[in-house]
Amino acid sequence: MLADHFNEPADTAMTKVEQFEKDVKQRFVHEPGQMRLLIVVDKLLTGFDAPPATYLYIDKKMRDHGLFQAICRVNRLDGDDKDYGYIVDYRDLFNSLESAITDYTSGALDGYERQDIEGLLSDRVEKAREDLDEALERVRAICEPVAPPKNTLQYQRYFCAIEPGNAEQLKANEPKRVDLYKAVAAATRAYGNLANEMGAAGYSDAEAAAIRDEIAHYAAVRDEVKLGAGEDIDFKQYEAGMRFLLDTYIQANASETVADFEDTGLIQLIVQLGAGAIDKLPQGIKKDPEAVAETITNNMRKVIVDERAMNPKYYDKMSQLLDALIEQQRQGAIDYKQYLERLLAQAQQLGKRESDTVYPAWADNGARRALIDFGLPSEDVAIKVDSAVMDSKPYDWLGNPIKEKKVKRALRKALPDRYERLDELFDLVKARNEYR
Repeated sequence: MLADHFNEPADTAMTKVEQFEKDVKQRFVHEPGQMRLLIVVDKLLTGFDAPPATYLYIDKKMRDHGLFQAICRVNRLDGDDKDYGYIVDYRDLFNSLESAITDYTSGALDGYERQDIEGLLSDRVEKAREDLDEALERVRAICEPVAPPKNTLQYQRYFCAIEPGNAEQLKANEPKRVDLYKAVAAATRAYGNLANEMGAAGYSDAEAAAIRDEIAHYAAVRDEVKLGAGEDIDFKQYEAGMRFLLDTYIQANASETVADFEDTGLIQLIVQLGAGAIDKLPQGIKKDPEAVAETITNNMRKVIVDERAMNPKYYDKMSQLLDALIEQQRQGAIDYKQYLERLLAQAQQLGKRESDTVYPAWADNGARRALIDFGLPSEDVAIKVDSAVMDSKPYDWLGNPIKEKKVKRALRKALPDRYERLDELFDLVKARNEYR
């Protein structure tokens, strides 16, 4: 195990036990979606705080303080997604535990507050049903305002933008999307906790099947909305776990990765595949031409807004081109087939950062081209600015006020006297990866 973890010979790896334990604990606490199970013998029963830990499997004899401390490993809250922990008891310790809780004032649990002890144990199936019903009601309430017939296009317009590519609407609707993502994730986890015991929880076969279909529906809605908004919100610690639950309890066949939008993004996928990227979209989107067009438009707008600081002039021009194309479609000057073709062409241009500007030979990267587009007094000044940044920037300078001042002073020296756009230029320099 150690040899595999460190990718080293066993003899060398055996000297790194402490580092291995540190790595394992860090991943279990901070990347729970990537490390779902941690097996210990005599460690981590005290002084170890892992809020995402939800299940504790006990397979050794424990009692009193030791037992109580062990179950407390799963009683930490973890945001809105965790209300309690599960204990799976293979040693029939619950009689001992009940006794310890009942008699806590006699010394076994002396020092613990009563409210920490009361209600410590509850019926898992009963509680799991309550959680599932509540989680589904929350998702239904969030989606209830979506206009009929509640197909992909209606969900896109409610959670993304009524007007395709409207950056203000995309931003204003972000809280609604975050609520949707969280609610669907919570409902999926609640269903996973009970999926194998729906009958024991009191659901009929028909009700269980309907809930399964409903969870699958909302999971698809979530994925389509997230893609439609071009978002990569940082839920990565939950994504692997949610995908596991969907593949285990929702998918009837083996899971298949259609397209890795998380790492690639729709615009880059269009760059790679052209019109073939449409075939990689979720089924609910690609069957509706309007939904396809709006998904591409919203993704283009998000790229323009997110990356504008890297080259304001270029992205402002791309924004104007997109606005003009949207207006053509709105006025009925082109049909959806033409609109989609032109959208794909513009998306490829945007993804490749292509421009009709003829750049000088020295402007051989994005940062130097951004300096040309910025509109400095001359090409010579642009060359001086590039050299000043490259020669003056200390290691890891971005975000360090002292180091940033050094770079800004070098910029000032490279510019003509009383240059009025120094701060704007400095923001551009900070945004470029080439200067980091």
